[in-house]
Amino acid sequence: MDKEKLADKFSKKIKEITPSREVRAIHICGTHEQAITQYGLRSLLPDNFDLTMGPGCPVCVTPAREVDEAIELAKQGVTIATFGDMLNVPGSEESLSDARSEGADVRVVYSINEALKIAKDVEELVFFGIGFETTAPTNAAILKSNPPENFYILSSHRLIPPAMELLVDMDVNFDGFIAPGHVSTIIGKEPYEVFANKYDVPTIITGFEPLDILFGVLKFFEQIDSGETKVENAYERAVRDKGNQKAQKMMTEVFEVFDAKWRGIGEIPNSGLKLSDEFREFDARENFEIELGESRDIHPGCKCHLILTARGTPEDCGLFGDECTPQDPHGPCMVSDEGECNIWFRYGRRPKMDI
Repeated sequence: MDKEKLADKFSKKIKEITPSREVRAIHICGTHEQAITQYGLRSLLPDNFDLTMGPGCPVCVTPAREVDEAIELAKQGVTIATFGDMLNVPGSEESLSDARSEGADVRVVYSINEALKIAKDVEELVFFGIGFETTAPTNAAILKSNPPENFYILSSHRLIPPAMELLVDMDVNFDGFIAPGHVSTIIGKEPYEVFANKYDVPTIITGFEPLDILFGVLKFFEQIDSGETKVENAYERAVRDKGNQKAQKMMTEVFEVFDAKWRGIGEIPNSGLKLSDEFREFDARENFEIELGESRDIHPGCKCHLILTARGTPEDCGLFGDECTPQDPHGPCMVSDEGECNIWFRYGRRPKMDI
């Protein structure tokens, strides 16, 4: 069966078992949102079903204060290496791109390994390491491989399950989760069990191809129809039930979990990773004086804090598409390719639903 026919088959099955009431699922991945919007998957889903993005964009949830720290280090003459979509993320007053235009040495890299190579040719290099459980193991592996003494990490890693639990505790109106495939390849099924066992929330792990997403939505509706609640792995070709245990061990050895702030959301218990005492010598915060004033996460008029918590969409923001564009972003959701505002700007807006 070709992909088009299979997509049609999934769509028909979903519509056959959709209840008459409004149903809502929250997915936690910018790559999911890109596929959903780019390929028009919402047009294949029931009219009374809302599939909304939550805090699944690592660039978007990086607090302004941590961006400010990187900018301050760059202004001190330290070479900063980071991913390209971090360049234009607004700090409290400016971005790393602004600092670079003023003469700071800010380098774009595709991996921490590339940053490691740059460190050989500069006096001091700080890798601004952002991301969820997907990127943290690679950074941990580098630190365990005896990097040079002039190499440091400014850690801005966040953990997905605590953010998902926050959405439940916030009493956001929804019926279940579509869990992120990339993160799940590392952590597996077990960290999501709390949602089924404690909160009675169906949770489906799925991949990023259009058919993966439709299959995941079908599994979600099958649970709604049967009244059964569980964590279901609909991405078995990539995700094992226990995840990547070697990567998990690497993270545990290098990082400590702490209560971390998320941009526009606030502090979430046990949701961040910082370097452990054993790796303090590579911690930029421990080895440089970083003095900052008050930070500001959300700029006037920006609705990213609502979008990141699935309480709003880009259409609810008066800046979207007019004052705020990828060329002139006012909020982090417009900067990254995984940000919902950026995705909607590139691939078109979708009809609003009352949420």
